[in-house]
Amino acid sequence: MLRAYELSHLLLRRSLQAGDWVVDATVGNGHDTLFLAQIVGPKGCVFGFDVQEEALRTAKKRLHGLAQVTLFHNGHEHLSDRLPKSASDQLAAVMFNLGYLPGGDKAIVTRTETTLSAVEQALSKLKDRGLVTLVLYPGHPGGADEAEAVRSFAANLPEAFHASQYGRINCLHRAPELLVIERVS
Repeated sequence: MLRAYELSHLLLRRSLQAGDWVVDATVGNGHDTLFLAQIVGPKGCVFGFDVQEEALRTAKKRLHGLAQVTLFHNGHEHLSDRLPKSASDQLAAVMFNLGYLPGGDKAIVTRTETTLSAVEQALSKLKDRGLVTLVLYPGHPGGADEAEAVRSFAANLPEAFHASQYGRINCLHRAPELLVIERVS
């Protein structure tokens, strides 16, 4: 059985192509950032956001100076402020891996209000057939509330978007789940 992040990678691998513009809204240790950079290649653009300097240092080491990656020491709620104006309606994908930095300070977590703001901004910049993937972690303090707020937001999107949810079979274990939003028109 695929884990939530593995399923997000599979879906993005099928929809992205060389030259696409993408965002890793929660860089963390840089695994998703590297994954995106490998898919879009040197002609693509990857923009990454994280609030923790430690995360960005680790990610930079993992990325080995890939020219197509630009990292921002900012929260994902600043996505619209930091992306180039030319990114409007150009994003093929935006990835979110919510929660806390693996191996880092578990007191520093994504927050509902900044996540919802970032998702809304991401949707406004998404091109047709573009995807927003959100790996939700309801198991940490505040994670269940954030996951529920994101699910609720996705359930009330306009007709231009379609949301799909994967992995929420057994709520008792609070396992990670994947929410995917696609711009359909």
